[in-house]
Amino acid sequence: MKKKSNGLTIVIPIFNEEEGIVRILPAFEEYINQSKFEVNLLLVNDGSTDNSLSEIRKAAAYYEHVDFISFEKNAGLSAAIRAGFEKSTSEWVGYIDADLQTDPLDFLKLEAMIPDYDLLTGRRTGRKDSAVKKMSSAFANWFRDSMLHDGVHDSGCPLKIMRRSVALDMPFFKGMHRFFPALTLIQGKKVIEIPVKHFPRITGKSKFNVWNRLLSPLLDTIALRWLKKRQVDYTITENSITSPKAGINE
Repeated sequence: MKKKSNGLTIVIPIFNEEEGIVRILPAFEEYINQSKFEVNLLLVNDGSTDNSLSEIRKAAAYYEHVDFISFEKNAGLSAAIRAGFEKSTSEWVGYIDADLQTDPLDFLKLEAMIPDYDLLTGRRTGRKDSAVKKMSSAFANWFRDSMLHDGVHDSGCPLKIMRRSVALDMPFFKGMHRFFPALTLIQGKKVIEIPVKHFPRITGKSKFNVWNRLLSPLLDTIALRWLKKRQVDYTITENSITSPKAGINE
């Protein structure tokens, strides 16, 4: 068997998804077997108030490639993703929602473009969401791209792989997960969007509402546009700094 390359950590935020947790690990088996990476899953309990944490503990105890972290209280999706990236040790990190409306096998499509890009993000095709959710998402994506010019059609797609170093260099704020492409481009890094499948939600409840899907992202977009406009670019052409000298005992 061909030796696999360095690890990839897939972060899976979980908030009140107790019924769906038993589906998550089996859904990853085929992808893990085909991946060119040594894949590890990191479940992040975002202060669930149901029995999600108990189910997460069982999964981590049963599967060697599964770890978890748990928040004291609900902190939101961006915080869960960020904490997962911080606790990961692999060069590459990924993210998928626990509701499995996107397919873990589609990570293979993203892997195929590594290492030519720093962020590889899905674009959901044939979305199986409500009309209101699809309309608000389409408007938010249009507004974001009009303001930030990130060239991405589905910035909020919950299927991504990125360099961990790039993710950790991003400013952290509530709602940042919607702006991963723009925040990557601001760093001068490369982004590609790849079509992926989308499925109806089977378990759990959607956290969708007008504020967190439309109004709040619009305000965040305006703030990020201001940050982008204030960005300073410079190039050092000469310096006298040399590498640190070796210590006496080295």
